[in-house]
Amino acid sequence: MIDAQNDRDTIGTNIKIFRKARNLSQSQLAERLWIDRSSLSGYEIGKRTPDIYMLCRIADELDLPLDVLVGRKYKNN
Repeated sequence: MIDAQNDRDTIGTNIKIFRKARNLSQSQLAERLWIDRSSLSGYEIGKRTPDIYMLCRIADELDLPLDVLVGRKYKNN
């Protein structure tokens, strides 16, 4: 079962954690992404979900693999 709210929360939390780890403000990252700061804030607090293209851009700007940004966990077989 897919839990969309949990996914939004995980992605948002990860964006915030990695943005802060790189000493970027919301305004600085938003400017690099060519979006409003309010859009980035919406992603970080889980009110909005970035589309796959924006997720890729965020991952690139934060120098992360996309899997890390979205919190993907691998199951061992």
